[in-house]
Amino acid sequence: MSSDHFLPEPKFEHGTPPRIGVLLINLGTPAEPTAQAVRPYLKQFLSDPRVVEIPRAIWWLILNGIILNTRPRKSAEKYAKIWSKEGSPLRVHTERQAKLLQGYLLKAGFPDLPVDYAMRYGQPDVEGALMRLKARNCTRILVLPLYPQYAASTTASAFDGVASAAAKIRNLPELRFVRSFHDHPDYIRALGQRMARHWETQGGTPDKVVMSFHGLPRFSLDRGDPYHCECHKTARLLAEYLALKPEQYVVTFQSRFGRAEWLKPYTEPTLVALAKEGVKTIDVICPGFVSDCLETLEEIALECKAAFLSAGGKEFRYVPCLNEDPEFIGALRNITQTHMQDWLASPAPSATELAASAARALSLGSKS
Repeated sequence: MSSDHFLPEPKFEHGTPPRIGVLLINLGTPAEPTAQAVRPYLKQFLSDPRVVEIPRAIWWLILNGIILNTRPRKSAEKYAKIWSKEGSPLRVHTERQAKLLQGYLLKAGFPDLPVDYAMRYGQPDVEGALMRLKARNCTRILVLPLYPQYAASTTASAFDGVASAAAKIRNLPELRFVRSFHDHPDYIRALGQRMARHWETQGGTPDKVVMSFHGLPRFSLDRGDPYHCECHKTARLLAEYLALKPEQYVVTFQSRFGRAEWLKPYTEPTLVALAKEGVKTIDVICPGFVSDCLETLEEIALECKAAFLSAGGKEFRYVPCLNEDPEFIGALRNITQTHMQDWLASPAPSATELAASAARALSLGSKS
C-alpha cells in the first residue's frame, strides 16, 4: 500500500486534550432538486450492493442503461415539491439534530464533546466528517446511524461507509457503533408524545392509525434481516404507549422499487382499501424515519393523501417526523451517553498532565 493512499493527518500538538466525538449518519440527498444533481446521487445509492442485491453485471446494465437515463428527472420533480429555502429537508433536519445534540450534551455536563453529521450517499460525506472530528483530536468516536430499526441496506451500509473511510486513515480513532434503537424507551416516548400532541391539535383520535415504515424486498426477511421484526416491535410498543387496541392501528410498508415482492402490506393500497371500507379519518405516522424527507413529505403527505381522499376518505392527517423535537433530541442524548458510559467515566487528563506529556515529547525530539 503506497503512502499516498492515506489521507493527510490533521496537525497535532502535544498537550492537546483527547476528545470523544459523535457522528450521526443519515441516508443522503442530492445537492439540488435537478436531474443533473439527482443522477450522481442515485448512481452512488443504487450502486451499493447492500441496497440492491442483484448480480453486479446484470444490475450494472439495468442501472446505467435504463434507470439512470429515466429516473433522475422523475425524482427531481418529486424533490422540487418538498425542497425548502434552506435546502433538502433531510439535510436541514440532520444538521439541526447534530447541533442540538451537542447542546444537550453540553447541558448534561460534557462541554467538549463535538457532534458532527454525514450522509451515506452525497454530501457531507462520511470521510470528511471523520476527518473533521479527528482534526478536533477526537480519539474516540461513537457512530450513530439515524435508522431506528436495523437493516443491512441502511445501518450496515452506514458501517460500510465508515469502514471504507477508515481504510484511508493512518491514525485511526477508537470507533464504536450504535446498531439500532427501535425499542429504546426514550425513542418510543418521543414518538408517543409527538402523536399525543398531534391529537390535541387535531381534535382527538382518528378512525385508524397507520404506522408506515420504509419497505424492503421480501427476501430480506427470508435471508435473516431483522428489519421487519424490529418495525413491528416499534409499532407494538408505540401502540402500547398510546393505549391503542389492535383494531385501531395497522402497520404498512412504503417506497417499493422494482417488480419484486416487498414487505407487506403496502401503504398506499392499504389506505385506498381502508377508504373504500368506510374509514373516514386517517392518521399516518412514519416511525422508521427520524427526519422528514422525500419519502414522508412527498410520498406520504402528498401522494398517499391524494390516493386516500380519491378513494372516499374524508380526512388524511400526516404526523410529522420527530425532526428537532426536544423529546427526540433528549432520547439521542441518552442513547449516546449510554453507549459512551465507560468513555465518559474516564477522567480527562489535567492541564498539568498534558503539559508534562508535551515536555516529554519535546525532550524526545518531537517538533510539536
